[in-house]
This record gives sequence, C-alpha cells and structure tokens, in this order.
Amino acid sequence: MFNKNFIIENLKTLSYALIIALIIRSLLLQPFYIPSSSMEPTLLVGDRLFVTKYSYGYSKHSFPFSPPILNSRLFFSDPKRGDVVVFKTPADNRTDYIKRLIGIPGDRIQFIDSNLYLNNSEIFKSRISKKDKIFCGNRTIEVFTFEELLPNGKKFNTVYLKNYSFQNSDLFIVPENHYFFLGDNRDCSKDSRFLSSVGYVHKDNLVGKAQFIFFSSDKSIANFFAFWKWNKSIRIYRFFKKIK
Repeated sequence: MFNKNFIIENLKTLSYALIIALIIRSLLLQPFYIPSSSMEPTLLVGDRLFVTKYSYGYSKHSFPFSPPILNSRLFFSDPKRGDVVVFKTPADNRTDYIKRLIGIPGDRIQFIDSNLYLNNSEIFKSRISKKDKIFCGNRTIEVFTFEELLPNGKKFNTVYLKNYSFQNSDLFIVPENHYFFLGDNRDCSKDSRFLSSVGYVHKDNLVGKAQFIFFSSDKSIANFFAFWKWNKSIRIYRFFKKIK
C-alpha cells in the first residue's frame, strides 16, 4: 500500500542530510583527489586529502559551482609561505589546482642557475637523496631530492631533474592581493611560473589549506591488499599523514 507519509519523511531526512553536507563542504572541510604528479613527493597521484575551507576565510569559490554570492573575501586570514593550498586557476576560475605557496604580495621571485631566489636571497636547500625516482605524468624520472627552507622556517621536500631542466626565469614580482605558487615537483609542474595558464593567483581564488591525507590509492604502491599485507605501518602512515 502506498504510504505518502513514509515518502515525505524520507525526503525530509534526505534534504536535511544534503543541507548538512553542503554546510560542512562549504564552510569546514572538503575532500580532494590528487590527479597529477606536480606535487610529488609531498602528494602522490591517487592521494585523497582534506582541505579546510575556513583557513583563509570565504569567497564565492568556497561554495559548489562558485555562485556569484560574494564580491570579496570574508573573514580573510593571510596564508603563510610554505602552505599547500587549493585554488581556482585564474585562467578559467573553475579548475582546482593544488600547489605550495612561495610568494606573498610584494615578493620578488626568480630562478637563477636552477636555484630559487626570494627577495634577492637564495632559498637554502640541502640534498637528502640523489637516487629517487618519481612520476612526471606517465613517465618515471630520476631526481635529486632536497629539503628546502623558507625564511619563515617552513621546511619541505622538493625534487629536481638531475639535469636541472628549469635553469633560469624572468623576475616575478607578486602583485597586491595575489600569491605565487610552485609545485614541489619543480621540473614537472604547471604553476605560477606560467603566466598565461596559471600566473599570479588572487586571494579570492583561494579555496582552502590542505591539511592531511586520509586515503591513498597511489599506483606506485600497487594493490591495496598486497601492500597492506607487506607493510601495515607504512600504509597507515600514508592514510593519516599530515601535509607539511
């Protein structure tokens, strides 16, 4: 027998659940999937991570489909150099990118002989490995792995091709209310160095701060169950890894 009240109550429950999910996704946390290798070794293809929406305040890009409901950013909090940030690309204001914040408004950034300079000072980096292999798209490349140190004390790992293919660049001067981003996979990343496709990112395009990996299906570690059986501790570490 048709039960109208039963259907209405279930539709109400579903509506409440959707509203709660929308609030959480827009104001608190949003899951993201890593589709490319531009942030290796920090983030691997297949990583699932949580991004906090409240870290830098809210703009129209905090909400699904970027509705034109906000003309500026509310409750804005300045991002810090070294943060791993999800943002909408300026080229289309639609595509999500995730990169590391290197330059804040007014900064002067340049690559000279494959070394990164920030405000005329070389960013210190110490080589920690010369045997690593990582992905660049569908290719596997041999790289040098470095630990880099930003002026605010933020440390993180980056990789460079052994032939240092990206040697020199123009001088980038970050405009007011904009930010400059780089991928940790320095020779395999489309980022703010490419002014026509990414370039400087306006503060309103910031979506949120990447906080931790909650799941990984990285192709380099093969089948989930085989890897779990082989080394549980590494897999657990990858599940709940804080993003540096």
